[in-house]
Amino acid sequence: MNNDSIITFIGGGNMASSLIGGLLDTGVASKQIRVTDIHSQPLASRFPVQCYTDNLAAIIDADIVVLAIKPQILPDVAKSIAVAMPSPPPLFISIAAGIRLVDLSRWLGDSVPIVRVMPNTPALVRSGASALFAGQYVNSKQRELAENILRAVGLTLWLEDEAQMDVVTALSGSGPAYFFLIMEMLERAGINLGLPQEYARLLTLQTAFGAAKMALESQEDVATLRSRVTSKGGTTEQAVNCLQAGGLQSLFDQALAAAQQRAISLADQFGEQ
Repeated sequence: MNNDSIITFIGGGNMASSLIGGLLDTGVASKQIRVTDIHSQPLASRFPVQCYTDNLAAIIDADIVVLAIKPQILPDVAKSIAVAMPSPPPLFISIAAGIRLVDLSRWLGDSVPIVRVMPNTPALVRSGASALFAGQYVNSKQRELAENILRAVGLTLWLEDEAQMDVVTALSGSGPAYFFLIMEMLERAGINLGLPQEYARLLTLQTAFGAAKMALESQEDVATLRSRVTSKGGTTEQAVNCLQAGGLQSLFDQALAAAQQRAISLADQFGEQ
């Protein structure tokens, strides 16, 4: 991140707070960060950043504007910004789920540089996964700035096809809920088989953490890792066979397809505004 880049966050919710905390931890000065939010006092008490209630005042001289507001209100906010757009315009980064680049450009202005991002909630603990897609007016320096901001809270990758954003939404955007559900079911199964609730919880959480850590640090793919802990004729094989016989892969295929279609439907809905 440039030492003098001014970053304005429109919206001061959980994701904005996570990004602000990550940026400050990576050495970005608090004077470079502005936040607009009608409830800015709690955020101001956490971070020594500049707080505003006027969006237009906050974007004056800003190099980057992060749109961190609910998709339902983004069209009106974007249109209000467009009528007083600085020249040249700053880079806009949208983390609003389901808002396509064509609609952002229609509301903000055709020649405005925009990066669309799909983060996920583990960004709140600096372990997020974010996919980015750049509009045609985004230059290489701005791509780097956008990547640096999201990298402060986890992994980043660039998409070459915006349509893939709906798949990312279904996979990593919604994905934490799938893992929470699996952990919830494992914990319940352990309790049903006789473990104390606290033991079942701790064993489930540590096992999930350990498996993810092994997968991240290994050079092998997850199928190979699974086969290595699945001894022929052993207990793990019995459990895995049971899960596969129950159609677990088919269920996940259906689940992600349903989430993807919902993402497309919501984008169509937001785009009508």
